[in-house]
Amino acid sequence: MTGAAPKKPSVWKAFAQPAAWTMFLFGFSSGLPFLLVAGTLSYWLKQHGVVLKEITVIASAGMLYVFKVLWAPLLDHWQIPGLARLGRRRGWLLLAQAGVVAGLVAMALLTPAHLPAFIAATLAVAFFGATQDIAVDAYRIEIAPIDQQGALIATYSLGYRIGLMVAGAFALILADHVAWDHVYLVMAAVMLVPIAANLYAREPVVSQYRPPTWGEAMRYAIGDPFADFFRRYGLRLALVTLAFLLLFKIPEQATIGGIMGPFYLDMGFSQTQIGAITKFYGIWIGIAGAFIGGAMVVRWGAWKPLCAMIVLCGSCNLLYLLLIAFPGDPWMLTAVISAENFTLGMLGPPTVAFLSALVNREHTATQYSLLSSLVNLPGKVLGIFAGGIAMSVGYGAYFVITVLALVPATVLLVWLWPRYRDIGREGAG
Repeated sequence: MTGAAPKKPSVWKAFAQPAAWTMFLFGFSSGLPFLLVAGTLSYWLKQHGVVLKEITVIASAGMLYVFKVLWAPLLDHWQIPGLARLGRRRGWLLLAQAGVVAGLVAMALLTPAHLPAFIAATLAVAFFGATQDIAVDAYRIEIAPIDQQGALIATYSLGYRIGLMVAGAFALILADHVAWDHVYLVMAAVMLVPIAANLYAREPVVSQYRPPTWGEAMRYAIGDPFADFFRRYGLRLALVTLAFLLLFKIPEQATIGGIMGPFYLDMGFSQTQIGAITKFYGIWIGIAGAFIGGAMVVRWGAWKPLCAMIVLCGSCNLLYLLLIAFPGDPWMLTAVISAENFTLGMLGPPTVAFLSALVNREHTATQYSLLSSLVNLPGKVLGIFAGGIAMSVGYGAYFVITVLALVPATVLLVWLWPRYRDIGREGAG
């Protein structure tokens, strides 16, 4: 029948596909180590007597997540010897998961009393955690088409945030009763669950070009992923897109690192209050937001929900000023975390779907790692100096500074609107 209106995607079918729940377990695997080298680590360091400026520098080990694009080509074009039966994606994922476990055990055995070696173990966890993210993101993009990515991102976010909850709320509450080294051993043991899930997962089926010579292989693996992006979008659109990616998540990224733990403690909240409200209750609020954001992507594509949530979510950093005005008030903390985490959860699926739609599946891991690294880079750089800035100008001024990035990001958003308004629904363009 000609002229019929296109059928709207089924949100239920998108969420019911088996790949969506595989992504739930992989999301948990990605979320667990992230806080253990950033936010949660800052509490351990502060209790050990490390000063704020040093805490934010050490907790910036998560910067390795930004530079994962440097080794992402390996995951696109080489298999792990001895793990070929798992396939390229799952083989790399298993190696990364095992590395995270080994690094967490090393952190527990060393403790901050042996600070140089402890920092090395922390960097190892961050490196393997970043490698795990490369493998999981490539797996997600390759296991289902773009119009199903919203559901995969939402279930991934559910698992990711439960991983954050275990590494955040559960770890903080447990640390009130046992030593921090025991907490990190428990976290290492919990990683065995996603390792088992990886062993039973299905490998994506993707045709792969095999260059005839070593020189051609190096060019194709390292140079072509970057050149391809500019070929497909043109120089001007590609550059403006990259500038937009650099700016729009600064408010979120600047509050993920080591600054928030000391801030909450300085505002008079106990570790149990922080864990219960920000790491337990807040995680579930974020999960609800992620599922709404995922449903929005299934129905309307990536771009329109992304634009709305950039402005709304970024502005929520100003709510932290209320905690300065009402220090130690758990109801105010609950209200701020409700707004912050709900909008942050809604921002996640449109962001990931937009980046996924920009990717050429010939270079899935490399291009997605590049784009996601650009998104996270400025905020993480700001996070390195967060302690020094907060000590110089105060927490309030720091939060205001993080929101200022919305101004140039919004200007670029207006220019990009007609070019990307259908992306994530019809594919990259």
